[in-house]
Amino acid sequence: MTVTDLPPVTTCSVTGCSYNDEHEHCHAAAITISGAGADAQCATFIPLSRHGGLEKVVAHVGACSRQDCVHNDSLECAAQAVRVGPGRDSADCLTYSPR
Repeated sequence: MTVTDLPPVTTCSVTGCSYNDEHEHCHAAAITISGAGADAQCATFIPLSRHGGLEKVVAHVGACSRQDCVHNDSLECAAQAVRVGPGRDSADCLTYSPR
């Protein structure tokens, strides 16, 4: 399996993240989903004024520690695609769905 086989991050509407641009595109190579309870956080969120990541938009879900999500398969995300946006925190996985 390569990173391109992982589910893509189709949109990220989080403002203030170093990996996000004004067109709602994540520029991290891969993101990690974590959190607890009903809160599935994007653990890759970095609130800095300096932008980082890759020049091309290729973000994928690299890891998911939310074992209670229906899309979690051996700590890998099996969703077709993932959306990230504001939720309980500044950056949450909006595709998260509890079992």
